Amino acid sequence: MNVVILQPSYIPWRGFFDQVRRADLFVFYDDVQYDKRGWRNRNQIKTANGKKWLTIPVHSRGAQIDRIPINQIRISWDSDWSKDHFLTLQHNYRKAPFFERSLPLLEAFYRRRDEFLADFIIDFTIALTRELGIHHTRFMRSSELDVTGEKTDRLISVLQKVSATHYISGPSAKDYIEPEKFAQVGISLEYMEYNYPKYPQLYPPYDPFVSILDLLFMAGPDALGYITGQANDPTLD
Repeated sequence: MNVVILQPSYIPWRGFFDQVRRADLFVFYDDVQYDKRGWRNRNQIKTANGKKWLTIPVHSRGAQIDRIPINQIRISWDSDWSKDHFLTLQHNYRKAPFFERSLPLLEAFYRRRDEFLADFIIDFTIALTRELGIHHTRFMRSSELDVTGEKTDRLISVLQKVSATHYISGPSAKDYIEPEKFAQVGISLEYMEYNYPKYPQLYPPYDPFVSILDLLFMAGPDALGYITGQANDPTLD
């Protein structure tokens, strides 16, 4: 069974969903420490004035926030950030050919008022997965598994709990992962390679690393092909 373990992120980029589609089981790594400068609560979209961050405000406890597990991070509702994100997306993508197609999904999520960040971003990611046409992947959270250990040992504990036979990792993990430990427990290891075709974007220059929403708004039902490599616009080569 192919398994991916990744920390949940807010409206993540195309590569995240490539890992999702390659997995039989995708485990949201939600009980590891929150990284306040990471992608848990923010991502970028394209605008006429360049890239723009969309950031979900969270309750901060100063430096201690880095010691809190992701699934215990609370959203701050001191400002109406969800309305702001929705209006920002509407303003910058209303001319995108498939914006209206995804509008019901956006409206449903930006009406929510979740207490915990993980609940919102995990549910949103699963909904976006289905919107892309990926239906075979199952999801769960690492916090459901009661695992212990650090780094590679902890990853392997998760994989053994779910009876994984093959682990698909992001390439940056090469810096710290210990491949011999996977071999010892009979789990094969694969690293992702991110190499995707270009797709039309509203605002030049082309940027492949923005939120998946950009691809959905621009390609609609063909979006998955720009992840699998089965779609290509020759005018963009």
